[in-house]
Amino acid sequence: MGSLNAEPLLSFEGLADGALVEVEAVLDGDSESLVVHRQGDAVRAWLNVCPHAGRRLDWAPGQFLKSREGLLVCAAHGASFELEGGQCVAGPCRGDALRAVAVEVRDGQVWLAAAPRGEA
Repeated sequence: MGSLNAEPLLSFEGLADGALVEVEAVLDGDSESLVVHRQGDAVRAWLNVCPHAGRRLDWAPGQFLKSREGLLVCAAHGASFELEGGQCVAGPCRGDALRAVAVEVRDGQVWLAAAPRGEA
């Protein structure tokens, strides 16, 4: 049986276009910090963990650095991630990627996406 949050992660309207926010979600029974990003109607989420050294990406809880080029920058060692697929394009983990977490927008809220059948 899959473990889905019974509550939405956040309101879609409350997530400004271009924003990066931190939310807590329960994944496989564990509470995890997620980075959520909105670009127009698209919402993407990743674990709030840099693949370089396993540290959080935010410099303070929920406070993320974004470069002039629109890249998410890890506060610890400066790894830079593009926000389409979470690929590291500069810094110590170039070629790695953030771990994506499937989310969906339903009824004006952002939710963890249901696991496809057979993966629960």
